[in-house]
Parts: sequence; C-alpha cells; structure tokens
Amino acid sequence: MLIIPEALIADLLSPQDAFDAVEACFKAMATAQAYNFPVVREALGEGRQYGFKSGLDWLGGQLGVKAGGYFPGNAARGMINHQSSIFLFDPETGRPQAMVGGNLLTALRTAAASALSIDQLARRDARVLGMVGAGHQAGFQLRAAARVRRFEKLVAWNLHPEMLTNLAAIAADLGLPFQAVTLEQLGAEADVIITITSAPAASVLNAHVRAGTHLACMGTDTKGKQEVEASLLARASVFTDEVAQSVTIGEAQHAVAAGLLQPQAITTLGDVLIGRHPGRHSDSEVTLFDGTGVALQDLAVAAKVVARAQAKGLGHQVAV
Repeated sequence: MLIIPEALIADLLSPQDAFDAVEACFKAMATAQAYNFPVVREALGEGRQYGFKSGLDWLGGQLGVKAGGYFPGNAARGMINHQSSIFLFDPETGRPQAMVGGNLLTALRTAAASALSIDQLARRDARVLGMVGAGHQAGFQLRAAARVRRFEKLVAWNLHPEMLTNLAAIAADLGLPFQAVTLEQLGAEADVIITITSAPAASVLNAHVRAGTHLACMGTDTKGKQEVEASLLARASVFTDEVAQSVTIGEAQHAVAAGLLQPQAITTLGDVLIGRHPGRHSDSEVTLFDGTGVALQDLAVAAKVVARAQAKGLGHQVAV
C-alpha cells in the first residue's frame, strides 16, 4: 500500500486536475457507472463531526472511503478544522492500494464542484461574485470561481467581518476589486453567490436574491446545517451532486422537510454535463447548486494523486 502524506499533495494535484477529475466523476455518476454508498456521520459533541463517505467507480476503477470530519477546536491548535484521510482499494480483490492525506484534496474538489456549477449554470454575462463565508475553504472557492468566469468585482459577507481580510488579499492577487457588504447589498449586486459556511441557520434569505442569480451552496453537508432560506429553493431551479444526499444532509433537506420542494424536482449536475438536462433556461431564472460533497469526488482526486506519486516515485510503500 502506498501512503501519501498531506505534505506531498500540493505538488501532486493542481486545481485544474481537481476540476477535470470532479467533472469526470459527475459524468460517471450520471451514466450509472459510479455510485456512492450511504454516508455515516456522527456528532461527537462541541460541534465536532466525524464520519465516512465511500463509493465505487467502475469506470475509473476506484473503490474507497474517506474518513474524517469537522473539529472546530483545531484552529486554536494551529490546524485546520477539517481533517480527513482517503483510502483506496482494488475493486476486484478488496486489497488496500493507498492511503492519501485528504485535507487539501477535500478543499480542491469542493471548490472544483462549485466552479463546475458556475461554469454550467451561471449567466454568461455574470460579472459580480458574492461570497458568504471567509473560512479556510473560501479562498479555494474564490480562486476556482475566477478560473471559469471573468468576474469584475468581489463582494463578501462573513459573520465575523475581521476574517474578510483573507478574501480581500486573494481578490487583490486576482486583480479583483473587493468590497465588504451587508447581505442585502450582496444579493443586490451579485450575479453569482457562493455560500461556504457551517451555519446552523440561514444567512441568505429569499428576499436577498435577485432574478438571474446562480448560487453555489457548498457548506451544508450534515443534518441541521443551513445556509439559505428554504423558500429560496422553492423559487429556484435546484441542482446537486447527488439527490439522496441533497435531501438528507444537504441544503435541500429543509425545503423538502417543509414540503416546499420535491426530491424529483432536483437535477444532478451530471445530467447537465452529459446533455440530459439543458441547465439554465433563461437569464431571469434563479439556479442553485446544492454541493453536499460525495465520496466519488474524493476517490477521483485521490486516484490522480496516487498515479502522479507512482510516476514520480513519491510516497511510502508499506506491506499489508
């Protein structure tokens, strides 16, 4: 088994690699050549979450699991709050093939999924990007979004506004004018809104969002989390990575529970990518991508890392 520690990941996988891997993953899911197993997620108290996401991709030859979760006390310890590892197995024999550090991979694949939704669903004339959230993942989201659209301005809001300096610095690096705004201002200006928080209650309200906006809701991946008002999903055309996760642990859980949205009304982004669904119908339509984060994304990016590591002779080989 090849062990690839977190320290090697940055040199083995680029943001474009992650984008390509996640796109292929969505297509494989849409053509029933790959599927995710049910998610196991447990609350450990004090905001900590731990669980397992696993799946099988026959097309890519990947079987595996990501183990990890969210540990909000880590920032005080000098570590990021999200911690995970990805394990790959031979789908024919079940023998372990690799253990891969999953922290950067998770950030890159999450940002790639969001960027894919923007690429496929946002209006072609979208010029102002709005961001709700300014934690560790936000910077990855911003850079990925800027690769698929020529944004002319970034407006952002965070519950703790002092954290917005990190986004402002990345925006400056990208040549994007930056402005910290209220949620009302953000909704009034933004053509695309990315939400990337771990909030227990909605920040973005239906009234905040104007016609023609695309939203990528990337923070809700657990029962109880919520980033946008449920009535907004009733108004929008809703897309997701996987419907089963969307309605149980994703942003759609609240709208479905309230009877405002039927699961069959949700479209997978994979269906758009393979041409089964047209995506956006008009410039006035509100589109919303519920990015819950599926195991197959993790396996896809981990497999790319393993192939690169093997080609470069990196990592640690151990007998199992």
